[in-house]
Amino acid sequence: MDNKERFSNRVEMYAKYRPSYPEAAMSYLYDTVGLSDDCTVADIGAGTGIFSKLLIARGIRVIAVEPNEPMRRAAESDLAGERNFRAVAGAAESTGLPDQSVDFIVCAQSFHWFNHAEARIEFHRILKPGGKAVLIWNSRLLKGTPFLEQYEQLLRTFGTDYAKTNHKNISREALTAFFHNGDMQEARFMNRYAHDFEQLSGRMQSSSYIPVSGDPAYEPMMVELRNVYERTNQDGVVFFDYETEVYWGEV
Repeated sequence: MDNKERFSNRVEMYAKYRPSYPEAAMSYLYDTVGLSDDCTVADIGAGTGIFSKLLIARGIRVIAVEPNEPMRRAAESDLAGERNFRAVAGAAESTGLPDQSVDFIVCAQSFHWFNHAEARIEFHRILKPGGKAVLIWNSRLLKGTPFLEQYEQLLRTFGTDYAKTNHKNISREALTAFFHNGDMQEARFMNRYAHDFEQLSGRMQSSSYIPVSGDPAYEPMMVELRNVYERTNQDGVVFFDYETEVYWGEV
């Protein structure tokens, strides 16, 4: 499957059920990384605008670069009327933005889809001198509670190419190599979400590796999801625990 088209048939669920990012991480971007309300940020692989929205709320000018048209349209619809937001059709490897035109680049839950070597060249081109790139993602914990462990097993059983598309496949060597002279800074923050069954179902189906309705595996998968929920819910909810990882530096 073309990575740029993977989410075309699940845009609504992606926008509605994907987790956002903790306030502590956003404050870190301001207080430590150096983002401010007078800078311009390129949100590369912006998807439906989840991270763009957080930046705009702090007064930052955002250019959302997204190759997938349905996702880009969802971002434009959600953020219509925001004077500090515009979306462009482009990819990490070819953004279409002018040379030295942005102060920062952020890549939220998108870096694992990029051609890293080509993206690094493009990022260096569009960043102003001294500008920095920030890679950020919510890394779902796989162990620690019965729900987390049983949900992980469900994904490994029914996910079509789950093991191949997981951002956990990115090695530390690949991460450090992306930054100038391997000078990479990092931070981590906890991020928890409580879901009832409807939210749990939507969250799972927002993933590109999950079979869709009509696939022979869909109904058995949904039965097992209900079983996992019934076995592990606490007062009607299950808890997704994430570690929000932030990596940043010059490229």
